[in-house]
Amino acid sequence: MRRFNRTVAERVGVLQDRYLGGARPYGQARLLWQIGDEGTDDVRSVRARLGLDSGYVSRLLRALERDGLVAVEPHPGDRRVRTVRLTEAGRKERALLDDRSDALAASLLDPLDTRQREKLTSAMAEVERLLTASVVSLEVLDPDHPDAAYCLRAYAAELQGLIEGGFDPANSLLPDPRELRAPLGLFLVARLHGDPVGCAGLKLTTGAPAEIKRLWVSPRTRGLGLARRLLSELEERATRHGSDLVRLDTNRALEAATRLYRDSGYTEVPAFNDEPYAHHWFEKQLTSGIREFT
Repeated sequence: MRRFNRTVAERVGVLQDRYLGGARPYGQARLLWQIGDEGTDDVRSVRARLGLDSGYVSRLLRALERDGLVAVEPHPGDRRVRTVRLTEAGRKERALLDDRSDALAASLLDPLDTRQREKLTSAMAEVERLLTASVVSLEVLDPDHPDAAYCLRAYAAELQGLIEGGFDPANSLLPDPRELRAPLGLFLVARLHGDPVGCAGLKLTTGAPAEIKRLWVSPRTRGLGLARRLLSELEERATRHGSDLVRLDTNRALEAATRLYRDSGYTEVPAFNDEPYAHHWFEKQLTSGIREFT
């Protein structure tokens, strides 16, 4: 891993004081590119996408502002929030960066034959996918938290378009997401660069098997193995709670979810509830764990 990092850093030129032969080091150039040319952006959002601390981002922004490439201003609706946008000079320098980045990419590919190019670009795509998956974080949130509420709305909206006859959360057996709040359960939210991109809930009813509800992954992060990770995390938490059996139900329209459950060791069983949107019911035996008392 370290050797790979060193090779990439050397080959793409981030060790140079002036990235791509431009006027500034890589950090400033990368931030300039990240801001983009789509209008005003929230500084906090930019910082989250790059995974940088606020002090470093402030120093980079001051340098870009001093050179007349960006304008940093308070948000008109909340002066505590800073916004940043490219100036005309900033857009011109960003366009130059794009041209030189294309030239760099060509210099990496030109010495290779067609087969080698295909292997390299395929490997790059796989590395990007896996590295993106590695920075997704999971956190237990209150179901009323804005990020949790966003995921639940997105979940319902997607099911509305997939399920024959639509989907109304109020008609489901879990109409109140507060049932996924301690001590009755928990609600996991996945974030990528600060944005909510997935969720899953766990019901922990005393004297009954644990039950997984509301497993959803944003379409833009599918293919990262996030659904499987959420599922495994809930199984582990159910085990630590003292459950030795976990259940879930799903709709026949959710074919990918059904495959995931079967591949993850779930066995289809007769219906164990009256969920109106369910066509398949699954359960999985868990390894006994140490009960949590916190």
